[in-house]
Amino acid sequence: MFIQTESTPNPATLKFLPGRDVMGTGAVADFPSNESAARSPLAKALFATPEVSRVFFGSDFISITKRDGDWKHLKPALLGTIMEHFTQGHALMDGSAEEVEQVYEGEDAELIAQIKETIDTRVRPAVAQDGGDIIFKGFDAATGIVSLHLQGSCAGCPSSAITLKNGIENMLRHYFPEVTAVESV
Repeated sequence: MFIQTESTPNPATLKFLPGRDVMGTGAVADFPSNESAARSPLAKALFATPEVSRVFFGSDFISITKRDGDWKHLKPALLGTIMEHFTQGHALMDGSAEEVEQVYEGEDAELIAQIKETIDTRVRPAVAQDGGDIIFKGFDAATGIVSLHLQGSCAGCPSSAITLKNGIENMLRHYFPEVTAVESV
């Protein structure tokens, strides 16, 4: 098994590409701490390396964020953990713990569906290229504020605030005059 690595815009995060599906199309899992990794044997194994501070599973990649240390020292152990997991055929997740997506009704339902589709088709693929994900969390029609949640390498990335304001907010305001701002939650 050959696992490739790619740098991300977040210098504390490295993207690992095992050459196979990790979560599958459209699915992601974010583990912002060792405690949150209880449902994933692979995430728990990666957190066994003390320098690991966050693990994120994308469709076909794994993003790992470090608290400190040099990647040239951390990378071999992490590559070994990932390779061992996949070559031994272990399950990625224990049980089923899917989030229930909020359903919107009323006059704003169509607008929210269009905002979500725009994020899913125009923003998420670009963010996934950088080893992260962005999740729609809500829209406040009274204020025009769209709430988004950044995951993976995007969480804590130095350029995430600029991406939110200069990229995503400007795009959503262009397509949807009802949108006045974008906030990270």
